[in-house]
Amino acid sequence: MDTANHSNKQVFAFEEGNGKDKKLLGGKGANLCEMTQIGLNVPPGFVISTAACLEYLASPSRGLPAGIMEEVRAQMRALEAKTGKGFGNPEDPLLVSVRSGSAISMPGMMDTILNLGLNAETLQGLIRQTGDPRFGYDAYRRFIQLFGKVALGVSDERFDDEFEAVKAVANVKEDVGLSAADLKEISERFLKVVEEHTGSPFPEDPFEQLEIAIKAVFNSWMGRRAVDYRRQFHITPEMANGTAVNVCTMVFGNRGNDSGTGVAFTRNPGTGENKLFGEYLLNAQGEDVVAGIRTPKPIDRLKDDMPEMARQLDELRDKLESHYREVQDFEFTIERGQLYCLQTRNGKMNAHAMVRTSVEMERDELITKEQALLRIKPELLEQMLFPRLDPKARAEAVAQGLPASPGAASGVAVFDADRAEQMGRELGQKVILVREETKPEDIHGFFASEGILTSRGGKTSHAAVVARGMGKPCVAGAEGIAVDVNRREAYVGETSFREGEVITIDGTTGKVYLGAIPTVEPDFSPELNTLLSWADEIAGLEVMANADTPDDARSALKYGAVGIGLARTERMFNDPARLPIVIEMIVADSSEERQAALDKLLPLQRSDFRELFEVMSPRPVTIRLLDPPIHEFLPDEHQLERELIELRRLAETTRGMAVLSGTMSLIHASDGARRELDAMRRMVDPALVEDAIAKKETMLRKVRILYETNPMLGHRGVRLGITFPEIYQMQIRAILEAAAECARMGVEVHPQIKVPQVCTAQELKRVKFYVDTIHEEIKQRYGHPVAFKFGTMIEVVRACMRAESLAEVAEFFSFGTNDLTQATFSFSREDAENKFLPLYNQSTILQDNPFEVLDVKGVGKLMKLAVEWGKQTRPDIHVGICGEHGGHPSSIAFCHEAGLDYVSCSAPRVPVARLAAAHAALGAKL
Repeated sequence: MDTANHSNKQVFAFEEGNGKDKKLLGGKGANLCEMTQIGLNVPPGFVISTAACLEYLASPSRGLPAGIMEEVRAQMRALEAKTGKGFGNPEDPLLVSVRSGSAISMPGMMDTILNLGLNAETLQGLIRQTGDPRFGYDAYRRFIQLFGKVALGVSDERFDDEFEAVKAVANVKEDVGLSAADLKEISERFLKVVEEHTGSPFPEDPFEQLEIAIKAVFNSWMGRRAVDYRRQFHITPEMANGTAVNVCTMVFGNRGNDSGTGVAFTRNPGTGENKLFGEYLLNAQGEDVVAGIRTPKPIDRLKDDMPEMARQLDELRDKLESHYREVQDFEFTIERGQLYCLQTRNGKMNAHAMVRTSVEMERDELITKEQALLRIKPELLEQMLFPRLDPKARAEAVAQGLPASPGAASGVAVFDADRAEQMGRELGQKVILVREETKPEDIHGFFASEGILTSRGGKTSHAAVVARGMGKPCVAGAEGIAVDVNRREAYVGETSFREGEVITIDGTTGKVYLGAIPTVEPDFSPELNTLLSWADEIAGLEVMANADTPDDARSALKYGAVGIGLARTERMFNDPARLPIVIEMIVADSSEERQAALDKLLPLQRSDFRELFEVMSPRPVTIRLLDPPIHEFLPDEHQLERELIELRRLAETTRGMAVLSGTMSLIHASDGARRELDAMRRMVDPALVEDAIAKKETMLRKVRILYETNPMLGHRGVRLGITFPEIYQMQIRAILEAAAECARMGVEVHPQIKVPQVCTAQELKRVKFYVDTIHEEIKQRYGHPVAFKFGTMIEVVRACMRAESLAEVAEFFSFGTNDLTQATFSFSREDAENKFLPLYNQSTILQDNPFEVLDVKGVGKLMKLAVEWGKQTRPDIHVGICGEHGGHPSSIAFCHEAGLDYVSCSAPRVPVARLAAAHAALGAKL
């Protein structure tokens, strides 16, 4: 039934809720409705909408919206009719779970309460109905702890201390070893903890419990871990706003060894293998699995414990995946030999698994190629570029856990989430969060850590699920490690490591090492190559790479770039062997001296370009002429001043030695003393010292002459090329000669000369004159012309406004959005990111950092104007973007929409950009 027809309703039975309306019912609630309606065995229940949550959170009094509890009571009566039990009935009590669920899955970030409806009377009824006092008290203690923590704000530690005290007296290690009497004592202790904390007895009225629980789940939407999670994963109010509340009839996995609970994926979320993956526990409730309280068994072993349940679970797997056409992460409970499905959602997988399942599901005709591409967020592919441990490294693992999330990471061990956040985020250290088991409250520590290590829990524990979603390595259930949080130390057999010591975890193998282990770059899987080939077929934008050296170019090809969109020539000048020649060029006092230095640089640059052309042949290579101010190649002024002072002191010392030598001669000093003084004078040749002083003074004078108040807005780019034309002429000659030599050798090349920082067509015409003149010389020398393109960077606001004029000269435009963003905002990137931009983002003055995410409303509008006006002059002008915006998915979507032809980004981001370009094309078709 369509929830849209119930405009006044806030509460929907599973039989009537619209399974497609996740915005209103949350993902969990919508799926419970849909599973019920397709005939799966789901315990009866109902959903309170996200709209009710928003109304509640907006209320100053934090009271539930009018009429909600009346609807809830009506739904509870319906549950009583369906189950034959009574809510609050001491003879045959109905118990329910109260769980959260937003439109976007946020595993473990919000709250759940189980066994609600228990009190002193209904507990006895439950015991009479089941004939099992142990089961009754186990359910009761769980309810008191969950309700106390979630709804009443009692810390877990208060309950844990009492729990451990009883276990110690009973001499029991595992919860399942506790007797009914032990659990009864724990329940009584828990009730006292609640009363001590709140000042009031534990609420006995089931409907009062239910109302408090609903409010608690609504409040959890604004809890710290949920807010942190949404911020980290950029979950906006448009994507998910508020949580639904799911009230579901309890079924019990802790009824004995013919009962159990588990979490499973329809395919392996770590590798993508097409096989049921999961874990279960006998005689347990669901929280035991996901919280990592006990280390569960792998799902493969269920066929030994419960062969019929294993068969039914395989059937459930097939039904879920066939219906949702997506890998499902589902929870199940077995009560006395009957299988129930408690929830399902799209499985959170790492990039390797997402890519493999996409390709295999397309081959199985579950999804189309387009759907296969769209189900993977482009930025997820970054995970596949994570390093792995070097197989040649000889290191012995000190512990073995479960490989819960692939990848390898090294960092200092940290034993609590707060400290991990401080050391990782605030101090910039690489940390590994080490815990017995993680809790949802640890989420801020996850974000700041390189990886997670737990001594308890399984592959479907909270730590594993969240780490996989983040693409961070995780080793779970490393039971050989004893974690002492208070002493901030972990013990592994005969060895130990303390907080602050470096460890390495391998989430692919589950191994733990002391110290840092070297890593190697990953290889592309066949499935990733297949997926990206599909992306290339669909994409409208070409993806090039920013590369400055032949090694960079080879890397670009490995990642699938179709050319080089930006080669920065200044990076070639920074080579230690070349820098002295560059400095010689800068400090030259005449054009002749400068030309002499440039003549030394010419063959080096020509060789650079020839190698680039050879590696990239027959793809285009776009070379940007020198861009930064030349003073950047010179030493720091203050350092030069300090060095000059030291040299002058040394000169004074050598002069003093000369005077002393003459004096010693007059007073007939011993031959030995004079020889020693002469040896010291020879070690410090005064002529060499004076020559060094002269050079330092020349350098310092040049640094002061070249000093600029705002160098990034000063003498750089084309301005430098016009005031010192011989610099640009050398580079142009090197490019064209390298291309001519390649052509002579039969190497197909497509050079493109790009002029930076242009603001007027007259600048471009001046440089084009250099190009044409030099090209004519080379054509005469080599006997044939060189095919090349001439274009400009668009990174000055005036260049955007005069695009139609620039297009008279330029054959291509390349937007330099880093500088264009600085110019548009009047922000210095370094100062803005270090000072006020974080505050702007936190307070939503700006939604994103404009240096990371292209500002489409400002910078983007300038780009659109430039494209439109440039094409009016030259319809076939080739337009692209270089800089890291060219690798950002939402920025790529804008580039597609704005009519650009290509994007260029750093080589490791090329796969991300290729997939994002396909998403952009598919989005334009929808």
